Amino acid sequence: MTFYRWVRAILLTPCKAIFRVRVVGREHVPKDGAYIVAPSHRSIFDIPFAAYVTRRRIRFMAKRELFTSKLGRWLFQRLGAIEVVRESTDRAALRASRAALDAGEPLGIFPEGTRTSGPKIHELYDGVAYLALKHGVPILPVGIGGSEQILPSGKVFPRFHRVAIVIGPPIATEGGEGVRRRSDVARVTRILHEQLQACFDEAQALAGAEPSPVESATEAREHV
Repeated sequence: MTFYRWVRAILLTPCKAIFRVRVVGREHVPKDGAYIVAPSHRSIFDIPFAAYVTRRRIRFMAKRELFTSKLGRWLFQRLGAIEVVRESTDRAALRASRAALDAGEPLGIFPEGTRTSGPKIHELYDGVAYLALKHGVPILPVGIGGSEQILPSGKVFPRFHRVAIVIGPPIATEGGEGVRRRSDVARVTRILHEQLQACFDEAQALAGAEPSPVESATEAREHV
């Protein structure tokens, strides 16, 4: 964990000045115990930005591609990241996630599954709700505004842009075998979607972020 804190300080200190990072809602973060951090996802910068939520180590679930090189595997393993194969039921990643929550650690999962674009939170995967219900831990919705403007998908060189991080009230769940019905998971996923959208809207407004041209054109066509 010392390595995580060291890397966190090295990354977040200059980022705060460069991107004028503003964090809203830190009072919603549990002081201790396990919980799931569920951020919006518009940029590869969202992992370090999500780390502003707490000084505690967050065990982020990270795509397998980040572990393919020797340096990447060494770095992300030491940071406590959990390797996951996307678009599949990765049982090893699921076991590691459960172990992290059982150990009382915060777990970071991007509920949209991958980087998306635009002002609307896309359809969420059910994994966050399932794990939260299974372990009886709260879900912390986190909207990250401005990150897409820094490094949109497909771009190589980052741009300077203000970033705002809005942490919403935790979504409470109850653990136990009886609360993992599909209806329970679907209900919590719907609540998370609504609250994550509210956090993202506020973060985008605080960051002064404009919708992407593609998303704006799509919305315009939908209203014709």
